Amino acid sequence: MIGRRDGPLMRSGGYSLSFWKSRIAAAIAVGVAIGCVFAFFFPDGPFSVAGPPLQNRRLVNTQGESSSSSCESSERVNMLKSEYVAVSQKNAELKKEVRELMEKFKLAEQGKDQAQKQVLSLGQQQKAGPFGTVKGSRINPTVVPDDSVNLRLAKILEKVAVNRELIVALANSNVKEMLEVWFTNIKRVGVLNYLVVALDEDIAKFCEANSVPVYKRDPDKDVDSVGRTGGNHAVSGLKFRILREFLQLGYSVLLSDVDIVYLQNPFNHLYRDSDVESMTDGHDNRTAYGFNDVLDEPGMGWARYAHTMRIWVYNSGFFYIRPTIPSIELLDRVAGRLSRENAWDQAVFNEELFFPSHSGYDGLHAARRTMDFYLFMNSKVLFKTVRKDAALSKIKPVIVHVNYHPDKLPRMKAVVEYYVNGKEDALKPFPDGSDW
Repeated sequence: MIGRRDGPLMRSGGYSLSFWKSRIAAAIAVGVAIGCVFAFFFPDGPFSVAGPPLQNRRLVNTQGESSSSSCESSERVNMLKSEYVAVSQKNAELKKEVRELMEKFKLAEQGKDQAQKQVLSLGQQQKAGPFGTVKGSRINPTVVPDDSVNLRLAKILEKVAVNRELIVALANSNVKEMLEVWFTNIKRVGVLNYLVVALDEDIAKFCEANSVPVYKRDPDKDVDSVGRTGGNHAVSGLKFRILREFLQLGYSVLLSDVDIVYLQNPFNHLYRDSDVESMTDGHDNRTAYGFNDVLDEPGMGWARYAHTMRIWVYNSGFFYIRPTIPSIELLDRVAGRLSRENAWDQAVFNEELFFPSHSGYDGLHAARRTMDFYLFMNSKVLFKTVRKDAALSKIKPVIVHVNYHPDKLPRMKAVVEYYVNGKEDALKPFPDGSDW
């Protein structure tokens, strides 16, 4: 019976469960050992035919199959190699694209944060104060001086400039007589920091003979012909390119035409709180400092009145410019346009200063200040208004710029007679405007 057959085994202490486990483990170990022996002595199996007969038979029976398999394997390897090369090239291209995208991303971030970086360069960020107390800063930081731009000019400016600023005028032989009136009166009011940029050899010798600080530029075939033979407007266009070097060297420049009479030291009357501080062609408060000009167009009915903001242009023949990035950008813009367009330098100068950003155009972010038109006086103000007004005629201007009249030299001499020598009727012979 089944129960009786199993009973003795279960009851016997020598045939416990651990005994059977050890017997099974021993059997497995013996089997593994025998398998290793057979594997060592019979690598092709215990029933295989050894040696060449089997190999020959396999070659005979499977020659076509083996050759086909070998060809397929070779083609597969070649294909895998080609795919590997293609993938490697694609990977290199992707890496290059990623690098380019990262560079573009960095440039985009720089452009995005440009305004904030400009603010941070001026100082720490701060909270806005109470209503009516907030004042924005207009003073851009000056550039780091770079003497490598023009070592010879840098050495001259070290000797001439005072507090890193000076008056600069460009001149050729066409304006020799006016230049003499110009520097004679500069010397008379005690200005020491001034320099003439001689555009030809004759002017360089003339300045040296009169103990006038002079800088003769290195030959430049592209612009020297303009400098030697050009008229006032041609030379005015050239000055923007030359002036750039002064700013790169870290100097503030009071750019001056030579048809100007100096009656006081202009450096005592500058604010220096803007990138550009310029005299105006305006002749009263409205035209000089801006006004709301209302255009009446009856055909528009209810909207017939259109308000416009107007200001008369800055004079590009007399302005103070600080060595800042916006100032240098202004010079680059004006010089660039004048090289491409047949335009008047003063018109371009004002367009770049005042035109706002709009679609397709980025305006110049430069701070500007209009000089007092009674102190920095144009010849329209003098001959049309001041000389006829008893109160205004008592004001002594800092400079008088004979910009509105073509008979420049005689009017310059008359200004000297009137303000310096006290000749009260010196201005009377001249008409308000010109004869043509």
